[in-house]
Amino acid sequence: MWQSNKRGERAFRHGQEAFSLAAAQARTCHKFCPDVEDEWVTDEERSCYNCLLRRWTVTSFLCMATI
Repeated sequence: MWQSNKRGERAFRHGQEAFSLAAAQARTCHKFCPDVEDEWVTDEERSCYNCLLRRWTVTSFLCMATI
């Protein structure tokens, strides 16, 4: 599900449209924090795509929960 980049950050390796995988990952994350609703990408609140701790990249996002 995750891939480490050169700086040791966790990159979601399934891209920006793996909605069910991002939701499943967020359900198991103890650090999930919903972003403001205006920044949500999906209607499902608990999704990595809607997390305050995600940082978008060109192809996916980085999870900042572990930093």
